[in-house]
Amino acid sequence: MSTHVSIVAGLGNPEERYARTLHNAGFWIVDEIARRWNGQLKYEKRFDADVGKVTIGANEVWLLKPQSYMNLSGGPVRAMLDYYRLPVEQLLIAHDEIDLPPGTVRLKRSGGHGGHNGLRDVIRHCGKEFMRLRIGVGHPGQKDQVTGYVLKRAASDVDAILQRSVDEAVDTIPVLVERGLDEAMKTLHTKPDQ
Repeated sequence: MSTHVSIVAGLGNPEERYARTLHNAGFWIVDEIARRWNGQLKYEKRFDADVGKVTIGANEVWLLKPQSYMNLSGGPVRAMLDYYRLPVEQLLIAHDEIDLPPGTVRLKRSGGHGGHNGLRDVIRHCGKEFMRLRIGVGHPGQKDQVTGYVLKRAASDVDAILQRSVDEAVDTIPVLVERGLDEAMKTLHTKPDQ
């Protein structure tokens, strides 16, 4: 089964103080897609989200950044899916992933929340049959340190690695939109020989 994307929702927290924190990696993805394909995001009260649309190849793709804070991300995502009658199978959620080291980007279909409260809320509102774009941010080493870790800005060397990850992830978006998840996974997960 090859699934195409019609909506990319990035998970993060609003407010400038969170802009460069690790937990906002999903927002970084949406912002970079908007930048590359000349999209404009604007706040839509009906969704409590920044919303925009870009054209990639011959396909229109919605962009969404919930403004309800991470732990309540599911409501805005569900509202947009319902309003535009978009199937959850065409939804891509971009988010930070502590179980992957910085510099690792992975696509997957479906699955659980793995302790990620933003994903937990999206699953609560939308089920789990959506695609995920996981941006590795690393783990602090102790479970009780995770919240403080993801709500901090990364050290400059890690921040540079994460920016390369965002670029790598967004490079794959046209494949995902035009040829589907299976082809995009092959492209993203297969590294050229060094």
